[in-house]
Amino acid sequence: MRQCVRVPGGLGVLWVLTVCVLVLCVAPAAPHPQCLDFKPPFRPLRELQFCVMYKEFGCCDYEKDQQLRAKYYRIMDNFDYYGYANCAGFVLEMICQECSPFAAHLFDAEDPTTPIRTIPGLCPDYCSQFWNKCRSTIPLLSDDPHIAKVKEDQTRLCRYLELDDADYCYPHLLSDQKLTLNLGRVQSDVDGCLQLCLEEVANGLRNPLAMVHANDGTHRFFVAEQVGLVWTYLHDRSKLEKPFLNITKAVLTSSWEGDERGFLGLTFHPKHKYNRKLYVYYSVEVGFDERIRISEFHVSAHDMNVVDHASERVILEIDEPASNHNGGQLLFADDGYLYVFTGDGGMAGDPFGKYGNAQNKSSLLGKVLRIDVDDNNRGPLYRIPPDNPFVHDRGARPEVYAYGVRNMWRCSVDRGDPRTKEGKGRIFCGDVGQNKFEEIDIIEKGRNFGWRAKEGFSCYDKKLCANSSLDDVLPIYAYPHKMGKSVTGGYVYRGCEYPNMNGMYIFGDFMSGRLMSLQEDRNTGKWKYNEVCMGKGMTCAFPGLINNYHQYIISFAEDEAGELYFMSTGVPSNTSPSGVVYKVVDPSRRAPPRQCHYDPLPVRVKSNLIKFVPQETLTGLEPPHKAKPEPEPTDSSDWLQELIDRLGLPDGATPPLPTTITTTKPPRRKGRRRKGQTGTESVPELQNGMVRLVGDEKGQSDRGRVEIYVNGEWGTVCDDLWTINNAEVVCRQLGFTRALKAAKNSEFGEGKDLRILLDDVQCDGTESGLLDCQHAGVGTNNCAHYEDAGVICGTSDHIIEV
Repeated sequence: MRQCVRVPGGLGVLWVLTVCVLVLCVAPAAPHPQCLDFKPPFRPLRELQFCVMYKEFGCCDYEKDQQLRAKYYRIMDNFDYYGYANCAGFVLEMICQECSPFAAHLFDAEDPTTPIRTIPGLCPDYCSQFWNKCRSTIPLLSDDPHIAKVKEDQTRLCRYLELDDADYCYPHLLSDQKLTLNLGRVQSDVDGCLQLCLEEVANGLRNPLAMVHANDGTHRFFVAEQVGLVWTYLHDRSKLEKPFLNITKAVLTSSWEGDERGFLGLTFHPKHKYNRKLYVYYSVEVGFDERIRISEFHVSAHDMNVVDHASERVILEIDEPASNHNGGQLLFADDGYLYVFTGDGGMAGDPFGKYGNAQNKSSLLGKVLRIDVDDNNRGPLYRIPPDNPFVHDRGARPEVYAYGVRNMWRCSVDRGDPRTKEGKGRIFCGDVGQNKFEEIDIIEKGRNFGWRAKEGFSCYDKKLCANSSLDDVLPIYAYPHKMGKSVTGGYVYRGCEYPNMNGMYIFGDFMSGRLMSLQEDRNTGKWKYNEVCMGKGMTCAFPGLINNYHQYIISFAEDEAGELYFMSTGVPSNTSPSGVVYKVVDPSRRAPPRQCHYDPLPVRVKSNLIKFVPQETLTGLEPPHKAKPEPEPTDSSDWLQELIDRLGLPDGATPPLPTTITTTKPPRRKGRRRKGQTGTESVPELQNGMVRLVGDEKGQSDRGRVEIYVNGEWGTVCDDLWTINNAEVVCRQLGFTRALKAAKNSEFGEGKDLRILLDDVQCDGTESGLLDCQHAGVGTNNCAHYEDAGVICGTSDHIIEV
């Protein structure tokens, strides 16, 4: 909207500003709008009356606008008509730059540690006009002693008021389309990948797989670890030292990476504030049988932050024929009933019975179950809702609400649009696929979601798929395994703090670490896909924000206010304390100040508190104006001594010779190999199965992406099933005594100019080379280069901590 501002008294038209604010659109990434409180700009709730050039989008609410208006009149009361006529426009413009979406840049306040300018950064031509007409206003605008010293010298003053980044000087930034064209939109890169940021909320967790709130006004959140511990966090993110729940002795799990058993889900009763009830979903071993158990607990009557462990009542137990596909989601939907999401029983392809568990309505596996747990203190532990779809079907279990489910991992209830309530009550789920596709579903009563007849939109069991009675409901979105191999369902964002994200369904993939979003087209009902990337450059340069996360995305969550979070870990083992909880942040636009304010109810704490200390940092920002020196080539005669130093070998010991002896080691960019720069001193005769390590940015020879030579070509190895045993084989082949780390997810870059030669490699650690291990076959793979495997080798016994 094009806005004109008239100075009080009708003394002329000032600068105009075009501000484009589109709530749910996406734009190519570029500017870094930021306010003086170091946060993104916003759209004021109440229309500004003074700095009206920023009434659509900026950094001032009505209250701040009135403060600036009062400041303006205090200054202009010092001038006669002539001074008023000449200077009112200049004074208003400079005062109102506190409302500019780029106020932090104009006042050199991008960093909270730097002093804020008293006069915004001015372009030289504008500064010259201001000085010639209105330098008498300078003492009234600024108390900066240096400005007072140079105010009579135009050249020195205007040089002092210049910005280091001239693109942001006033008023030229108003006509810079790179800065203003997409202002207020969710930014995206050239590939349409949304640029969002994160805020670290909790850390040091072991496979955190659920985060829930009690909906009791305290705004606490509870984070569950796979081993069977649940921790209480207060609104200020401090953690209670005493666990909320500890059933580690009952939970069936193990420390090996990828174990799907364990504590898998929890939810609070909608009336928890009054009945103190909560429900948990976990794996147990009964005799020689493995089962999933749904239990009810009560919170202690004496401590609201501790569960009464003696209150457990087992609501439901289901035998599990295998150790995988255990489901794990519990939630209460808007109808007040408890929904239980079970897996199909495990193994591969749902091989149980004629049609599999998922298509068998007499089995509770591979289902969405719906039960009534209200008023169960006496009588049955749960009842069947009278409108469950199969209550009158003799061949079906009455608990079944929907079927044809493989292994739904993380489901959520849409809160609905904050204003219109559109979408309210929909249940979204991510259903993990078999060999080819992952899918997102919206649960519908009584419907068949297709497994094992279908996987995504594709047929899996061709005979079942051709059955005319299948009548399955298709997913709203499915993606192939080149994008990821284990979907983690998310949430539709309905929070208050980031209006641009309203209506976005944000989810992820456990294996690839990819964050994704879907947005529904209200006219067609179709869902538009956008990948979610971490903000590049200055996009996330706000205090407390980061632009990176651990790769294994385990779960998503909402807090009591509706803000969005996810949990991921660097090592998918329940013994590794590398799990982190992140809050999702849109750096392009926030809600107006005080719109999202709430007062948490007090929490009586009887445990010691552990203050939250962030560990993650923003990456990719380099100090300005500092050119990186070119790397010095290593003298060829020193290569042997350098290798000895790196390996920590004793004097006189002979180091293992790598496949290729490198005499120069220029740092390599991740994922890019430099051709024609091998700089080799000697090259042994190449034989099938030889390996080499490449891609380490510092050129260290003991680590890198694993590349293998087979049948006349070098290629990469996929990280599916990549373990420390596989890494041991590689490291010993190169002459090292042991492997310190099995690196995954192209930690040492992507070998895009090579073929993927090995996938699904399984070694026991004693083989002489990777070709001697089990694998899918040379050149046969179902992966992409973002899964290139790597290793870190060594001669010590110290394991690399992840």
